[in-house]
Amino acid sequence: MFRFFETLIDPYVAYPPTDAPPRRLWPFVRAYSRPFRALFAVAALLSVAVAVVEIGLLYYMGRVVDLLTESTPATLWPQHAAELIGIILFVLVLRPALQGLHTLVLNNAILPNYGTLFRWRAHRHVLRQSVGWFENDFAGRIANRIMQGPPAAGDAVFQVFDALSYAVAYVVGAAVLLADADPRLAVPLLIWVGLYILLLRWSMKRVGPASKASSDARSATTGLVVDTYSNISSVKLFSHHDREVAHAWDQIERTRQTFAREMRIFTIFDMVLTVLNGALIAGVVGWAVVLWIQGTASVGVVAAATALTLRLNAMTGWLMWATTNFFQSLGIVAESMETISQPIALLDAADARPLELTRGEIRAVGLGHHYGRGTGGLQDVSFTVRPGEKIGLVGRSGAGKSTLVKLLLRFYDAEQGRIEIDGQDIAKVTQDSLRARIGMVSQDTALLHRSVRDNILYGRPGASEDEMIAAARQAEAHDFILTLRDSDGRAGYEAHVGERGVKLSGGQRQRIALARVILKDAPILALDEATSALDSDVEAAILDTLYPMMEGKTVIAIAHRLSTIARMDRILVLDNGRIVEEGSHADLLASGGLYAGFWARQSGGFIGTEPEVEAAE
Repeated sequence: MFRFFETLIDPYVAYPPTDAPPRRLWPFVRAYSRPFRALFAVAALLSVAVAVVEIGLLYYMGRVVDLLTESTPATLWPQHAAELIGIILFVLVLRPALQGLHTLVLNNAILPNYGTLFRWRAHRHVLRQSVGWFENDFAGRIANRIMQGPPAAGDAVFQVFDALSYAVAYVVGAAVLLADADPRLAVPLLIWVGLYILLLRWSMKRVGPASKASSDARSATTGLVVDTYSNISSVKLFSHHDREVAHAWDQIERTRQTFAREMRIFTIFDMVLTVLNGALIAGVVGWAVVLWIQGTASVGVVAAATALTLRLNAMTGWLMWATTNFFQSLGIVAESMETISQPIALLDAADARPLELTRGEIRAVGLGHHYGRGTGGLQDVSFTVRPGEKIGLVGRSGAGKSTLVKLLLRFYDAEQGRIEIDGQDIAKVTQDSLRARIGMVSQDTALLHRSVRDNILYGRPGASEDEMIAAARQAEAHDFILTLRDSDGRAGYEAHVGERGVKLSGGQRQRIALARVILKDAPILALDEATSALDSDVEAAILDTLYPMMEGKTVIAIAHRLSTIARMDRILVLDNGRIVEEGSHADLLASGGLYAGFWARQSGGFIGTEPEVEAAE
């Protein structure tokens, strides 16, 4: 039974992805709710039916009172047995079946699948964002919004069909029954409904923004805490425990204050509602008693009116909680939308085709990129890397080397100029096909919190076990991998490496990253300080395997340790975003320029990076 309802909706159903989701709340929610429209209609009908049944039972309670007053113990059962048996069967069988069906639709068909669909589509959308987009936000805050938004949307849906639609149907039904008994009984109820709606409108205008502010503050707190935990080594290294505690206190206190302001609204709502409920009881029950005194209402009418108003009085507390929860959830969804609904900025061109790599020639033409700042980055850079040629990029920190590689991988779109591979503008080919042809190892090596095997196979998931181990051997990683063991007892290639590979040393992470790229075997290699975390002996061993692996590939390598690029075919020297020198290692040394100065001043193979140092004359 449960499986039937749980599979009524497929949360992973195919849908046309959109590059720019709706930025307003209701269109956004409607877009995610489209697969559930029919089920929402069923849930609404069932909610109304449940409310009608409850109203009917209260009405029938009045009839029972009248039957008891009009009959004697000897005549009640013979005259009304069929009716009483029918109502007993209804209460024991049909009512539980109806409420059970309503619960199954809501709890088992809608809630698990709605949150899953929301999270699945939101995660898919966020994964399509560019590297630059992720660099402009906290990973913790992004993840928090992906995790908070779906359950909040599910809670909002739950309140609509479990409480709000039920309450509306209940109030309407109560008004109809009271008016049927005596139209004057419905007057206090209608006045109460009007005042209650005004109170709801007052709170709605304030609860939404207050809930969003509270959710924003919680996300900021989560981002701060995750940032601190992610950099715990720096916190300990610089003895900044107290500083981080104080920083966290500021943010946590802001979160407390925003939440306190939100709670003030609910307190006012509750206090005013208590007064309104008292007036409702006095108005309806008091009026019913007056009608009974006047002889125009039976005892059963007074009993039914009393039961209805007491039930409404009790229900308004629940309804207040449901309404509060509803608007709190909408506030969280609205806050999550700030991330989830952001349009994709870095898109494939409408007519983009897969990159057709035939020779591996790379050509940059008038390349410029300043990250939107107008300064820094690259300025009017042009060069050609011939098929199979290996070039090194050298320059002080901030000269534009890493920017060049990021543009080659199209992590950003160049602000000026273009990059071509085999004559194809990379802005006009699909991003996946471009990056599939490029193997990249960066100095900031991050591994997935999975097994060593999973991390290496990330380079080529379809590779065999022997191919994977061969790549690890070539990266000088196989021997140390066999010694690994994690806290759960997994060993060797099954050992998990921790978040971003934190359980490994920098050199171990670098070698696993190299193994991953070796296994990928892409025709173009981009190496950004690929051996920076290795000691000299390991570096020498890896270079002895890397250079043969580079044969037939087009290679762009960045290095401060000049020994790693001295054997390249050609070296480009960047300074202030421009190419100022190029040539072989020997030619650049003979020219006595900037590169020669780097070589002369380096110690242990590192270049001087002080910007004030001028090139030797």
